[in-house]
Amino acid sequence: MAEVTAKPDLDRLADGAKQAPGRGLPPVHLWNPTHAGEIDIVIRPDGSWTHEGAVIGRAALVRLFSTILRKDEDGYWLVTPVEKMRIKVEDAPFTAVAVEAARDAEGQAVLRFTTNVGDVTVAGPDNPIRVETDPGTGEPRPYVHVRRGLEALILRPVFYELADMAQMRDGVAGVESAGAWFPLEPEAPRP
Repeated sequence: MAEVTAKPDLDRLADGAKQAPGRGLPPVHLWNPTHAGEIDIVIRPDGSWTHEGAVIGRAALVRLFSTILRKDEDGYWLVTPVEKMRIKVEDAPFTAVAVEAARDAEGQAVLRFTTNVGDVTVAGPDNPIRVETDPGTGEPRPYVHVRRGLEALILRPVFYELADMAQMRDGVAGVESAGAWFPLEPEAPRP
């Protein structure tokens, strides 16, 4: 696959994203621009971003776009104060590439996940870990909530680290973080 370096529509989106005031994540949940459309950006299951089939190789550009990503009922969007562009996400928009077990200020166990775009999220009641069964392979497919409905697929090496940390409760292996318990086994299918 070729690598994307610059395209007018990507540059326009990047300029719009830079209009966000202040530091930290922009308030995309508050933006409702009138101009909406589609852009040929796909986030692959491995966390790579492509535009018109070519990998977006500029990590800073991917990071910038990740900050303006929003999930609505009708799909995933890159949202700026002036426009909203639908993109395709093949699985989860992020991947969890690392996990760190630590203790918070109160001595409570916490699991800090780092994503492929540099977000750090602590698993807990607001950011649950869930495990599905991959329909193609039958293997566990774990996710952690990152922010506002956006999840990260927990990569296999990271899931193995979680499995090493697992404890048994009521016959189920799981991990605890920020006072919440998360089974590491896929949920039973609903009838």
